[in-house]
Amino acid sequence: MQPLPTKNQLWCSRLSLRESDTRRPNARNFLRRLRGHIDEILSEREVRDLEQDRDFQLSKNTANDTEGWVAGVEGALLYCLAKKSSASGVIVEIGSWKGRSTVFLANGSKAGPQVRVYAIDPHEGNGGDQRLTVIPTFDEFKKNIANAQAENIVIPIVKTSKEAANVFQEPCALIFVDGSHEPDSVKQDFALWYPKLIEGGIIAFHDTLDYVGRRMLVKDLLYKSNNFKNVRFARSITYGEKVVQNTLADRLKNRYFLILSNIYKFFLEIGREISKQD
Repeated sequence: MQPLPTKNQLWCSRLSLRESDTRRPNARNFLRRLRGHIDEILSEREVRDLEQDRDFQLSKNTANDTEGWVAGVEGALLYCLAKKSSASGVIVEIGSWKGRSTVFLANGSKAGPQVRVYAIDPHEGNGGDQRLTVIPTFDEFKKNIANAQAENIVIPIVKTSKEAANVFQEPCALIFVDGSHEPDSVKQDFALWYPKLIEGGIIAFHDTLDYVGRRMLVKDLLYKSNNFKNVRFARSITYGEKVVQNTLADRLKNRYFLILSNIYKFFLEIGREISKQD
């Protein structure tokens, strides 16, 4: 028979449990504050100031009524990039689905250069994978764009990225890549659309945190490229500005933000593991 624990052992046991109960919330709070701090570093002043922008708030409310995965600072970033976009080119979105990100881009363009937003998507709901069930999304996309009062600026192209690129002739000032997440498809999107991006134009990729293939691709295509500067990320969107040749200072800054993105990803994973254990 095991001896009964002493009072001192019971007190130590209770103290250990109490510390364990508080450690996880404290860790979550720390990680939440750290992520917020990194978001603050990464967010451009214009993005932070959007909280006071009435037009953006209306855009956010409309977009929030539309099903999709772009949220928080990502939507603010798309709005800001579109608003700051050059009037020398149009905005192209590859992968629109039901139009959530399209609304942010369209309203940003309306508040800025007022250039057209070409929303490219086959609207089959299967990411172009013919092995999956086709779930048409075009009618819902049109309804959401109408609700956002963006029909005059959004031009839907119901084609795959490759089909659209083969006939698309206009220069692009901003390209948002959010189509098929297969690495080969992302490579193809970049190869097809990069030549259409004007110098000083922005290309942005969605879902570059959790999809390993996309994460590795943006590392090579943007962070380590000699043809991009000001490479940054906001949550899962990574974006950069096209140049003919970047400088040593540009490359060092890009590598710094690559390291920062790895740190961000690391702490994000820790936060998820802590949440799973609760």
